[in-house]
Amino acid sequence: MSLTAAVFRLTASRNDRKRDEGLTTPEEILRFDNISYGPDPWWHLLDIYRPKASEGKLPVIIDVHGGGWVYGDKNLYSHYCMDLARRGFAVVNFNYRLAPRHRFPAGFEDMNRAVHFTLDHAEEYGLDTRNVFLVGDSAGAHMAAVYTCMCVNREYAEKFSFSVPEDFVPRAAVFNCGIYDMGVAMLLGKGTRDLTRDLMGHTMTDEEMELLSPARHVSGDFPPCHVMTASDDFLRTQPEYFLPVLEQQGIEHTYKLWGSKKEPLMHVFHLDLRKSVSRQCNDEEMEFLKKHIR
Repeated sequence: MSLTAAVFRLTASRNDRKRDEGLTTPEEILRFDNISYGPDPWWHLLDIYRPKASEGKLPVIIDVHGGGWVYGDKNLYSHYCMDLARRGFAVVNFNYRLAPRHRFPAGFEDMNRAVHFTLDHAEEYGLDTRNVFLVGDSAGAHMAAVYTCMCVNREYAEKFSFSVPEDFVPRAAVFNCGIYDMGVAMLLGKGTRDLTRDLMGHTMTDEEMELLSPARHVSGDFPPCHVMTASDDFLRTQPEYFLPVLEQQGIEHTYKLWGSKKEPLMHVFHLDLRKSVSRQCNDEEMEFLKKHIR
């Protein structure tokens, strides 16, 4: 593991614990915890949250956690995902194998497993498979965007070592503070290059950067999406490489830049549920998804 990844894990873990300290499961949320969705007893676990008062099938959010591909798990995202569930969704919150111990495409394979599980167990957990949405932040937004490209572009999907579900396309997606062009991301600095080396096991080749750049693989069948970043997000310029492609392809999309010089907001600020601006951001994003429920 690179020094960058080790420092990132340590710093992020400390900040995340402080952010969520004292938060508990909302009274109105029903939890199904530690459901096995694959062969590994730790990595292949997921939770499903849904409002207790809701009966029958609910629209589904599959959340892909961030963490630079090297950090994070479902426990760190449980409060955020339960907060989304309070707004009338069933939310799938899953672990995936992390780099550098598990190199590309391990995390993407696990995301695909989680999607298959969601579709295959819809009756058991009351999931409306007509309305499955993807939400991701940071590296999770990158993974969700790549996966969405695979769902709508089968020629692109064939470049990967696993098969996405036949005829599955997310109803809509929310991408928060994500990476959309890996070639540009490699220019952001040594830290980003170190993380991408952890992901791949080596410095990424031009071909690999092209493969993992969703901005280069969007097609006209890409579903509606909301793209968010923040004033002091270190990835703030990444939407500049994604939004024009969505526009050129005629993809329905919205974009929101939160924060200002006077009131700056950082990368993935929306995960801090104690902040009113975070709650406002999450409210707006869930309203975007609700507008696309069939």
